Amino acid sequence: MRKPTDGTDRTLIVVPTYNERENVGALVVQLLQIAPESDVLIIDDNSPDDTVAFAQKLFGADQRFSALARTGSRSYGRSLLDGYHIAVERGYARLVQLDADFSHDPKMVPVLINASREADVVIGSRYCRRGRVVNWPWHRRLLSRFANQYVSRITGLEVSDSTSGFRSYTRRALQCLIDTRITSEGYAFLVETVFRAQREGLRIIEIPITFIDRRAGQSKMSGKVIFESVLKPWRLRFGR
Repeated sequence: MRKPTDGTDRTLIVVPTYNERENVGALVVQLLQIAPESDVLIIDDNSPDDTVAFAQKLFGADQRFSALARTGSRSYGRSLLDGYHIAVERGYARLVQLDADFSHDPKMVPVLINASREADVVIGSRYCRRGRVVNWPWHRRLLSRFANQYVSRITGLEVSDSTSGFRSYTRRALQCLIDTRITSEGYAFLVETVFRAQREGLRIIEIPITFIDRRAGQSKMSGKVIFESVLKPWRLRFGR
């Protein structure tokens, strides 16, 4: 990955992966086409399906692409935090994060990039006005809605979709999040980051997205991740 020049307005697009070989090739192709002035970083959680090796074989010659293979215990939150550090250290103007499974439409990346010129944090929201969820059964929609309302009531968050993983952060926001020493490991990381951003007075806006159930592969939600997601809002409320 090249290092942006001083004063750059380049964006680092971070995609956390675990066993996403089926999706990563098509996703990176689209990202490089849709956002040609951005760089793409795959951060892989030691996938047994060789996601990183596969991606490097396809895109290793493109200086806009790079991959980081994490070792040790799996952690969605640690993967993203690694990306935040890299974006700040390399001088990117902003970072966009999205899932590898096409539940987040790559075509919305330029929209998030443009919106980031007006706010420190931009959330692609399923539940703000004109946001949508498709291909989810009713019980998953109900659970997701309940989870967001649960988080908002406990923490006082003023966003409709605190569990959305489709976001952009300015370099200022990234540095702020790094400095707050976020502790969440799983998807509670998404709640904690927006909570810290709101508490630090960063400007947060939401833009509507259409969320589509994953194209291929399996969900990575585990019992441990769910437990952390239930408990974390209370810890945040009481300053722990």
